Formats: sequence, structure tokens, C-alpha cells
Amino acid sequence: MATSSVSKGCFVFKPKDSKKRKTSTTADYFQKGKAVSENDKLRFSSYQSLWQQMKEETERLQENLNEKMFDSFISFIKKSHVQVNSEVNDWSYRMRCSEIPTAALVLGVNVPDHEMTVQSLSDLLKQSLTPYVVCLQGKECTTVKQVLQKILKHLMGGNGNEEEEEEEEDMERSVDFHQIKMSCSMASLCRWYNTVAKKSTSKSPRKKRKSLLQHEVASPIVIIFKDLESFLPKVLQDFIIIASNYIQRLPLVLVFGIATSPIIIHRMLSHSVSSLLCIELFQSLPCIDHLAAVIDKLVLTTKFPFKLSGKVLQVLNNIFLYHDFSAKNFVKGFQLSLLEHYYTQPLSFLCCALNETNARVHHLSHDDCELIRQLPSLMGYVDHQDSEKQVELLTNDQYLKTIVQTLLTDLHVYHKNYFAVLKCLHIFTSSLPKYPLGKQIRELYITCLESNVWEIKDYSSAFQLLGMMAKDELVCLLQKCVEVLQSSEHKSLAQATQTLEDFLAKFQKLDDAPVEDVEDGEENITESQRSLQKKTDLYQLQKTLMEMKVLKRRKKPSRFECLRMDVLQFMDQLARQYLVSPDTQPLHELVYFKDASTLRRHLNAAPRAALQMALSNPYYYLKNEALKSEGGTITYAAPDICIIYKLHLECGRLINLYDWLQAFATVVCAAEGKDPDEINNGQVEEVIHARFIRAVSELEFLGFIKSTKRKTDHVARLTWGGF
Repeated sequence: MATSSVSKGCFVFKPKDSKKRKTSTTADYFQKGKAVSENDKLRFSSYQSLWQQMKEETERLQENLNEKMFDSFISFIKKSHVQVNSEVNDWSYRMRCSEIPTAALVLGVNVPDHEMTVQSLSDLLKQSLTPYVVCLQGKECTTVKQVLQKILKHLMGGNGNEEEEEEEEDMERSVDFHQIKMSCSMASLCRWYNTVAKKSTSKSPRKKRKSLLQHEVASPIVIIFKDLESFLPKVLQDFIIIASNYIQRLPLVLVFGIATSPIIIHRMLSHSVSSLLCIELFQSLPCIDHLAAVIDKLVLTTKFPFKLSGKVLQVLNNIFLYHDFSAKNFVKGFQLSLLEHYYTQPLSFLCCALNETNARVHHLSHDDCELIRQLPSLMGYVDHQDSEKQVELLTNDQYLKTIVQTLLTDLHVYHKNYFAVLKCLHIFTSSLPKYPLGKQIRELYITCLESNVWEIKDYSSAFQLLGMMAKDELVCLLQKCVEVLQSSEHKSLAQATQTLEDFLAKFQKLDDAPVEDVEDGEENITESQRSLQKKTDLYQLQKTLMEMKVLKRRKKPSRFECLRMDVLQFMDQLARQYLVSPDTQPLHELVYFKDASTLRRHLNAAPRAALQMALSNPYYYLKNEALKSEGGTITYAAPDICIIYKLHLECGRLINLYDWLQAFATVVCAAEGKDPDEINNGQVEEVIHARFIRAVSELEFLGFIKSTKRKTDHVARLTWGGF
């Protein structure tokens, strides 16, 4: 293999070790290089238990979100191949036999989530319909031969997906595969399938096979193209043409995983090829709705005690919106936040289910009580207590434990009320024009976490718009709010639920009430309007209009307007009472993760900045005292590539390799205590020369320099400035 590097060399690739290397586990990070205490073990076990519950919840959520699409997909595959007793002369039967059933599965632009969706679909097909499911990727199938090899290898190799009852066939399949490998073709697949189909039908009915088409139709072969856009059009067209010639002998079903739009099928395939397919479209749930469901199940719930601060949630939200649209990566970021919280917060073992807190608080040591006393939220709580209680809280551990149990219970109740009222406020504001408080509930939640929502300008704008809402819309919103508050099932919100039900009853009475007599103000306006119809002069007209304007200002609001105002005032009162910032709650540090900078550094890495920091300041990573230096100076003890990097910062657009070598040799010789005068005579040691070539090659590999044709003994600099 030829290289374009400054230097030429021999590269050795060592084989992988047969022994597995020991990898660090999550438990190793909790040890911190010292003896593990009981609290550390408890924190780690709490993390494992809580994350396992969250993981199971997300898996169930994924299944529920895709259930409708998967059911229609399974129904399509069942009907894709006609039954044996169909009418041969039927026109639809003949057309069906000449086309390949194809499912266009539009998965969306959230590519990281595609693997999870396709894997779930593949497992569902194997469990309920057919054992012959093949998943292909574009990077592994650059030719038609590779496509056929992947299909044959997956089907004949078994891949460990068959039941134990077929262990006798594994050896036969392996032999057949090696015999056909050199001449892989669709005909080989057809012969193998006919052999396997005969064996499966001749088996005893006692052996259960999970297939719904045992007697009428043989199990179809489902070929899933995970990423259709990455396949070469020529390869895809040739494979479809070949497969169409065997469609009457092989029950093939193609599945196209599409990230962009279904029109990509007609862009990649010609009309003659696409006419060989019988395509049906399936649309997965939009990623925005998927994220909303994940946030509702993991964040806006009291089932899990762990919570995210506004800045942390904003970081995860920005990564989702501006990078990948992946709900899977959002869950990974949530898991990282959970791990960091249990790792950095020594009292995080109290972040557990409410029924476990009493036992853990009871076993708190004196050191743990001192850590609790140092929490800023508890210090603020102590300041608002009487002098006697302050002394007890600061000196009596047993009294402190009792208060901690009460505060943790109050924190759980606070979250239960908080989320219920938050959802009610979102119901009222999510349908307003221009969405002053956000269209999605996560936007409103972030706003409420960062500050008191009623203090921002958009809050007052939202309630001004609500003041112009019609009765039908307002009644519909009230009914939804009543359902949300009833689902919370908390005593503190029972009175609020009853008040909203009373408002609904009053709105119902407005429809049944008789028309009231016209008020005096309305009569005066009517008389003024009648006077306008008479002939009058300009002065009299101006006087009449002014009187009408004054009367309109004095006009009393109607019963509906008064009732609407009462509803909005009540909702405003609920928001001010229950949507108080979590920072005001005692012991909120135990359940809230706030280190947004750490999360951003891990999830939103800047490799170029990190690389420049490592080259310009190696002490930042190596922590060697000999590497400390002032800004702009070159440390003799620094690695060769760091010396080369700092020397190249002093050069312009083009760098003379000879001058660069001389400067490098001067620094290295000074570090080794040699006489720099030897360099002036051009006597550079071979070892120093080799070190220079290696460092320059590494710098070129990192993308800081490149070879240039303008001057043979120069290299071109690709970056400007340092970190």
C-alpha cells in the first residue's frame, strides 16, 4: 500500500491476542482507587437498580410506539404471497406473481435509532412469522456477489437463531454453505430453500415452529436493506432483476429502510426495475413524538426520583435538535447524567424510591449528617427556623434524620403536584398563536426550571391571548385539565379538580340560561346608533361618537367573560403556587443533576480544541511537573510532537523542513545537555533526524501540515494560531 506521507515506512499490524483484555466496568469508577465504603456500594447498587428500571421502561415504550406499524407490516407480509388455492386465471394473481412484494419503511433522519427499530422488527418476524430474515448494510454489499453471499451465509449458516430442535441440521447447512460459497447464486438459494421447505413440512407436528403459515404458504424470505440510500443503484437494480426471475419459486419479500423520502426509490431505480416491485409504504413515528414520549416516561414522572436541571435538559435537547434527532442518544445522555450524579454526589444513595428512604435515612452516620448540613438548600431551610430548631438541626443527628425523612416526602409530593400543574399549563398554552411558552412540553419545563415562569414576558402574553379564547375551546381545555389532575390522585390537588369541575358546570349553565334583558348601557348605545341614522351636522356627529365610546368603556362584561376571567385567574394561581423553582426546595441537590458543563464536555466534544490543548500544553493531560511552562515557551521535556507543533506555530504559510530540523535539533540537544554548536556545522545525529521525521509525519497525520508542490523542501501549514 502506497502512502502520501512525508516519510516512507514499514507498518506492522499485530494479530489480535487470543486472551481477552480486562476492561474496566462501571463499578471500577466508584472505587476511586481506594477502599470502597458501604455508601459507595449503596450508590452503585442504587444506580444499577434505577437504570435497569428506566431501561425496561424505554424498551416497553419503544415496543408500544412501533406496535401499530409492526402490526400492519406483519399483515402486509402475510398477504404478500397468495394462497395455494387461488385462482390461476385471476388477473390480480398473475400480476402478484410477477412482482416482488416490497415494503418501503420510512424511518426518518434519526439514523442512530434505525438499528434499534430494524432489530426489533427482525426479532418480531422471527418470533411470529418466518425464521428466514436477512439484514443487509450498504457498506458490506458493494457488488451483487457480496449481496448473495451475505444472504446465503446468513440463511445457511444459521447464526444461532434457530431452536435447539434444529441442531442436527446445523452441520448439514454448514457443509452446504461451503460447497455453494464459490458459486453463490439465486439458483443455489432456490435449491437450498426447496430442500429446507420439504424437511420442515415432513417434520412431526409435535415439534412446534413459530410460524403462522405452516400449511398454506411456506415461510417467506425477508431481506431487509437497512440503509437504502447507501446502496449502489447498479447493485440494487441487478439484484432486483435477478430476484424477479425467481419470484415464482422463492417467496421473497424486500424491505427498504429509508431515512429521507420514498422518492429515493424511483431516483435509484429505473422505471423498468421499479415496475418489478409491488411497493407498500410504512411510516414510523416521527422522532419529535418519540422524544416527547421518552421525556414523559423518564423525566415528567415521579416513578423515578432522579431529575435533571434546566441547563442539563437544555444541553440534551440542543444535541437532539441540532445534531442527530436521536431519541436513543437522548436516553444515553440521560444515563450519563444519572451515572455522573451517583458518582459525584456522596449523598446520592438517598436518591431512591420513597419506600426505601426511611431505612436509608435511619442508617445515616455522623459524617453523612454533616454532609447533609452542608447542603446549601438545607442551610437556607435552617435559617428560616426558630432558634431552638436551628440548634437541634445543627447538633442533634436523630432530630436531623426525622426532618430529612419529612423533607424527602415533601419533595416527592412537590414533584407530583409540579408535573400535574405543568401539564395543565401546557394544555392551555400549546395551542396559542406563535407558541409564547413553547409548543412542546419540554420547552415549557425548561423555562419553569430556569426561573419562575410567571416572571417572564411571554407568560403575560400567553394569558392575554387566553383572554380572547372562545367558549368551546376553553371548555375543551378545561376537560383535559380535569383528566390530568384526576390522574394525579393527590389530596392537595383534589380541591383544584373540584374547582375546575365547577367551572365546567357553570359553562354548561350558560347554554341553558335564558336570554337576559338588555342592560341600560346597551340601550343607550342602541339609541346613539339610531341617532346616527338621522341627519345631523359635524359637531353633533362628533359628540355622538364620543358618547358611544364612553358607553362602551362603561359597559359591563358578560357572564361568559367574567367566567373566563375567573378561570384564567385560577390557572394563574395554580402556576404561582405549584410551579415554584426546584432550587427553593430543601434537599433538592440529592435528586437533581446540575453539572451541565461535564455533560456537554462528554457528549458534545470538540476534538480540534482538545488536540491543540494537548500539543500546546501537554501538562494538562500528562500531569508531569517537568512539563509545566509559561505561555509561548517550549519545554525541553515535552514530547517531540509538542516541540514540533510549537515550532511550526512560529512559521508562516510555508515551512522550510531544513530550518525546522535545525530548530528541533537545537531544542533537543539543549534538553540532553549537548553542545548546540555541533548543529551549526550540519552534524545532526541520525537519531534526532529520525525523531524529527516521525514527529513531522504524526503532525501531518493529524492534519496540521501537508506536502506542497510549490517547493520540494517545504511543507504547507493548514492551521493558524494556537489554543
